[in-house]
Amino acid sequence: MSRSHRVARTNSRPSLFLRVLAALAVSFTVAASPGSAQTPDNDGMRFGLSFGGVSTVGVLIEFFDGNQSLDFTIGTWAFKDVSVSAVAKRYMGDRAVRPYVGAGLWLAVASPAIAGERTGLALVFRAPVGVDWRARDDHSLGLAVNLNRGLLVRRSDPEDTLPMNGRLVPLPGLYYRYTSR
Repeated sequence: MSRSHRVARTNSRPSLFLRVLAALAVSFTVAASPGSAQTPDNDGMRFGLSFGGVSTVGVLIEFFDGNQSLDFTIGTWAFKDVSVSAVAKRYMGDRAVRPYVGAGLWLAVASPAIAGERTGLALVFRAPVGVDWRARDDHSLGLAVNLNRGLLVRRSDPEDTLPMNGRLVPLPGLYYRYTSR
């Protein structure tokens, strides 16, 4: 058999990323089913802390109206940079555990580490897929996988002209939120 007719063998096991997405899809179906245990507030504001995702640690504010929200996060990876994110989200169902999807932008700005370098910038498309759990009346915990794709990058080293990586990069994150009434 010639080389042109050989078929490349692929790994038949699904990747961890695909398994996580499948598990989230199943939880979405269960959480979005009727018969809610708790009905979410119609509108309001939530404040919170995030760990992972677009920064090691961050503070956030979310404005919500029904099952839609605008989520703003400010955080840092190593206290020498700033990450700012704005995301529109859609929650599904009306149970205590609600899945959500979203889309938005994430801007990361890093100060130069060495004299002569410039400020590094990255603009990233962000699509979080997650689950929000209202643990108590005003307290929520959440888990998300942020699917990210770079749109624009300016590296701090002006001589670094490598092209931007165009892959989809998953970043997991956790958060705590308090609903302000």
